[in-house]
Amino acid sequence: MSGQTVATTNIYFDRDLSWLSFNERVLQEAAKPGVPLLERVKFLSIYSSNLDEFYRVRIPALTALLKLSKRGAGNYEHAVATINLQQQEYGRIMNTGIIPALEAQGIHFLYNRPIPEIIAGEVADYFFSQTAGFLQPVLLSGALNFFPENNQLYQAVAVAAAGEKEQLYLVNIPVAHVGRFLRIEHATGSYIVFLEEIIRQHLDFLFPNAVINGAWNIKITRDAELDLQDEYDDDLAEKIERQLTKRDYGFATRFLYEPGIPLRHLQVLIQQFNLTRASVVEGSKHHNLRDLDTLPVGNSAWSYEKWPAAPVPVPYDSTLFEYITARDMIVHAPYQLYDNILRFFNEAAVTPSVTEVYTTLYRVASDSRIAQALISAARNGKKVTVLVELKARFDEANNIRWAKKMKAAGVKIIYSNNSLKVHAKIALVKRAHATHSYVGLLATGNLNESTARFYTDHILLTAHQPMLQEMQQLFGFLSKSKKRPDAEDELTFRHLLVAQFNLQTRFLELIDREIMHAQQGSPASITIKMNNLEERVLIDKLYEASQAGVRIQLIVRSICRLIPGVAGQSEHITIVRIVDRYLEHGRVFEFYNNGATELYLGSADWMNRNIYRRIEVCFPVYDEGIRLQLRQLLTLQLQDNKQAVHIDRELRNVPVAAGGPQVRSQQAIYELLVAGEHQHSNL
Repeated sequence: MSGQTVATTNIYFDRDLSWLSFNERVLQEAAKPGVPLLERVKFLSIYSSNLDEFYRVRIPALTALLKLSKRGAGNYEHAVATINLQQQEYGRIMNTGIIPALEAQGIHFLYNRPIPEIIAGEVADYFFSQTAGFLQPVLLSGALNFFPENNQLYQAVAVAAAGEKEQLYLVNIPVAHVGRFLRIEHATGSYIVFLEEIIRQHLDFLFPNAVINGAWNIKITRDAELDLQDEYDDDLAEKIERQLTKRDYGFATRFLYEPGIPLRHLQVLIQQFNLTRASVVEGSKHHNLRDLDTLPVGNSAWSYEKWPAAPVPVPYDSTLFEYITARDMIVHAPYQLYDNILRFFNEAAVTPSVTEVYTTLYRVASDSRIAQALISAARNGKKVTVLVELKARFDEANNIRWAKKMKAAGVKIIYSNNSLKVHAKIALVKRAHATHSYVGLLATGNLNESTARFYTDHILLTAHQPMLQEMQQLFGFLSKSKKRPDAEDELTFRHLLVAQFNLQTRFLELIDREIMHAQQGSPASITIKMNNLEERVLIDKLYEASQAGVRIQLIVRSICRLIPGVAGQSEHITIVRIVDRYLEHGRVFEFYNNGATELYLGSADWMNRNIYRRIEVCFPVYDEGIRLQLRQLLTLQLQDNKQAVHIDRELRNVPVAAGGPQVRSQQAIYELLVAGEHQHSNL
């Protein structure tokens, strides 16, 4: 390593506390009075969804680590304490912010409140006409094979029939079938009722000739399938894995229960469902508040003003392939229409000169037009090869469904090896063309038209032949479904940065070059935007660059283990986090290079899993106009003093000083791109 060696001992933020710090930032948006009311409710929903994922993904590993070391105990306790504080804030926001604001608009949200008699008739009608047919009460004492679904709602009901002892039943809450909320209009206002309270009110119908001694809402969260090598080094991952294999299949990480449930019933549930190792948590009356994103308030004035996506025009007398053969194109989702991405695959499906189509699919849209175009391409006689990632967390079933459909249509389906996820976002089309046989697509986010409506990503369409020839080599390697590259895989990448081949090495070289410029007294700077920053080799290299005087500006949405602003370590590093109406998702890497700036986009965060366990692709932006535009977008984000916060050395979300012009970067980016809508180019 060039430069000084980092001497500080505590030089990384805790990974899990960093994740929870992002969730705290989401909660801050829910608390803001200036955020439209329905958007505040949606931020509460996002917080709840993120917390569920934390319990499914991180708590299993932390629980296992707890048994291995005192360090593990500290990690677990800090995480749980942080969650408890956030949950208290969540309740405060709901009770003193959201509910009173709804009441002021004539909407009575019955959160922790009984159903009033004045709407009992409408509630009964809904129960019998829409809900009752989905209910399946289970007597726990005889339910040897009953296994509550992960993260689904149930009601534990204590029932005493005449002359018999009390028994405990579990009643399902069929949210997936009838929705979570019922809205009833009345002369006194609108009432929004939880489905579980509708069921609670009609338990006498389910258990006639019996006494209902109580009913309590519960939820069991079970672990997601873990790839511990993604999260820890090999030795520690192996130890944790041994701990986890001691547990039963799908072990519970959290058992949430409604306050007031008698201890005897709590113990029955814990024993019945093997919850002795779960975090047993007294929650609120209502669980699964991720469903708040479906709250039926229906007033557009309570949401963000719509930003119609801007088109990226292609001349009417040109095909998309002809256009990008002459010049590169970039699409910035969701600010710009996703149409040209769909058109890329549609043209591939029907263009006579197209002979082969290759792509990777990581998270497939539930009604994917891209997958449908690939099916059409295969049926139209093209050779179509699709690499489908089966271990895209929480999207496995949908990916398998589409893979089967495509395979039945003649698409060659390749499933990535279990030990090597393919996270690259790339597509390649080969044509019977004399000079530009390849056209390609490289993106920072999934090829998914649904998430493209609210994830900010960059998609480059290009006919740069040397770069696309390297992509062809990569697809050749991927078709072998290897666990790792070996000596036979003599792939040389001069343009693409590909994890498992040259990605980490090249990024280290680019940072070293900035260090060299700084040591020579020349201006040196690095600007990086990503979702997560965890991998220590690259973090250490950034520390080294800071010590050499390189100015480093980071925009990191979620997990960030680099500690900024530490004297002798990172005093030249600043970190910005932006949370706004869209989810920041693009990865951008800019290196000043003494004025000859190099800029890359790509799929790779700097996490252990991305660097060591996945195939990722980052790619250079050669078009000067596109590079200039991307630098403008980065500048606006670094100037944001409305939605951005700085992450300080204590892992706090510190508001950016509001001096000077007010800049809300997402709005400013939208206005910039719309202003260029009629220029028929990307600058």
